[in-house]
Amino acid sequence: MAKTLWMGNELIALGAIRAGVNLVSGYPGTPSTEILETVARHNPGDIYVEWSTNEKSALEVAAGGAYTGARTMVTMKQVGLNVASDPLMSLAYIGVKGGMVVMVADDPGPISSQTEQDTRRFAAFAKLPVFDPSSPEEAYAMIGDAFDYSEKYGTPVLFRPTTRVCHGCASVELDENRKKIAPDGFVKDSRWVIFPRLTYQNHIKVEERNPRLGEDFSSYGGNRLTGSGKKGVACGGVSYSYAMESLDGKDGFKLLKVGTPHPFPEKLALEFLSGLDTVLCVEELDPVIEDALTMIAGKYHLPVDILGKRTGHIQPAGENTVESVRAAAFRFLNIPLPQSPAAKEAPALPVRPPVLCAGCPHRGSFYAVKQAMKGKKAVFSGDIGCYTLGNAAPLDMVDTCLCMGAGVTVAQGLHRMEPDAVNFAFIGDSTFFHTGIPGVINAVYNETDIVLIVLDNATTAMTGHQPHPGTGKTMMGEISEKISIPAVLTALGVKTVLEADPLDLPAAIGAVTAAAAQKGVSAVVFRSPCIAIAKPKAALAVDSAQCVGCKKCVRELGCPAIVMENGKAAIEPSLCYGCGLCAGVCPTGAIQGGKTHD
Repeated sequence: MAKTLWMGNELIALGAIRAGVNLVSGYPGTPSTEILETVARHNPGDIYVEWSTNEKSALEVAAGGAYTGARTMVTMKQVGLNVASDPLMSLAYIGVKGGMVVMVADDPGPISSQTEQDTRRFAAFAKLPVFDPSSPEEAYAMIGDAFDYSEKYGTPVLFRPTTRVCHGCASVELDENRKKIAPDGFVKDSRWVIFPRLTYQNHIKVEERNPRLGEDFSSYGGNRLTGSGKKGVACGGVSYSYAMESLDGKDGFKLLKVGTPHPFPEKLALEFLSGLDTVLCVEELDPVIEDALTMIAGKYHLPVDILGKRTGHIQPAGENTVESVRAAAFRFLNIPLPQSPAAKEAPALPVRPPVLCAGCPHRGSFYAVKQAMKGKKAVFSGDIGCYTLGNAAPLDMVDTCLCMGAGVTVAQGLHRMEPDAVNFAFIGDSTFFHTGIPGVINAVYNETDIVLIVLDNATTAMTGHQPHPGTGKTMMGEISEKISIPAVLTALGVKTVLEADPLDLPAAIGAVTAAAAQKGVSAVVFRSPCIAIAKPKAALAVDSAQCVGCKKCVRELGCPAIVMENGKAAIEPSLCYGCGLCAGVCPTGAIQGGKTHD
């Protein structure tokens, strides 16, 4: 079969299919999302695939499948692992029968995340094996190894690609020989019921197992030792690829590649450290390899200096690059950096902050709340999603943002300490199902005065428009019963549940005003589809004769389709979706149009 260009996430998915995966569950989150979508797209027909309501549910579904002897994979990003950590910590003691891979994509930078947490640390915390691929090509091969080791040791295994592995591309010749895994079924046994006594016994087994796993990993092909000399460079993940590119053709040093940072391949590391004077550790994000080598050097009384993040030789946060790795490695190895020819300095790039899309219904929702609360003391707690961008000027409508679902509960804490303020909680439709519902229950149960604003745009927009329980579609392509958010809120005991179109400003402002006047929990569900999935309307236009140049449309909405030209407002037709929000704001009626295309 000819080589084809694939994204790293696609290769992870195709590698899992080749390895015989039977079930894949997950929750979308950049940079992991395309993995599950690729499995669904290339499904031979016998793999069950689902977007779960959250990562905890996804992991538990995958665990149940693995109990039957099936090979299962669950996908998420690094902050999603926090949501899934409760079942994972227990599963680490119980173990699995079939191979189970917990695919967690880390996001150094961070490029699109709340944290720069390192899943390799979580692996050590949970006492679980972790695989750390260095390239898309290696990820394709390594995912099959992860399933094999999971079955060999009866444990879930973490798989930790980072953003540049996930979203990098490589030409790979696919292996069409697919394993066929036939689960032998669930066998009733007390091992599946976690009791304290069983946990104690299994904890002993885990502690006995991990050193054996580390020794096994010392001969695993994903860990390699090359070269010779008195200096050594130790790398893991994509930093190894950067080092290989930077040091290609150079010699006089040892190079250690760590593909399984936990349990650490101590035997191989000891061979690497033997005879060295100094070592430079290059990795993202935490000094995991650095700490492990420091411990081994101390354990065996080796006179070697370990350099890296803790010594300031590698940056402590953010992504590594080929350039940063080359500079650090060349300094360490006393190799002169090549002098680049003088180049004309490029002009500074314009500042381009992220903004809500032109036509986004969230802009109308935020504006309606802002107008309804004008002159009143109000606090606006936000959440994770496109609508986090509501914090930017000129809307300035997101005062807090912590994690998925936290806006609902943070608003409750704010109210208890400042009851004279009107506390709003904004949450998206997908996030509502993910972790929003328990917070609503908490507010109803404790009779807390908050106004819940559900921004229902009929999709999981920020991660690429995946379905959720409110869309009536599943990842298997089936039509399911739509779960009504207003019906759920009513069932939870929210007595005032209003619905409005956020692009109908008078109605939207009226709904917010009415909800804010209620005691206890009240809710407004703003329903309008994401402009990326809705049919666009005709672009609006500005009648320059009527425009007085007041800039209200620009100053209050911040829509990227509206610009000022020669002192008058103008609308860029290639950006405008005809939502009509600006027409409702214009005091002179200068903005017109927006009729639906025939």
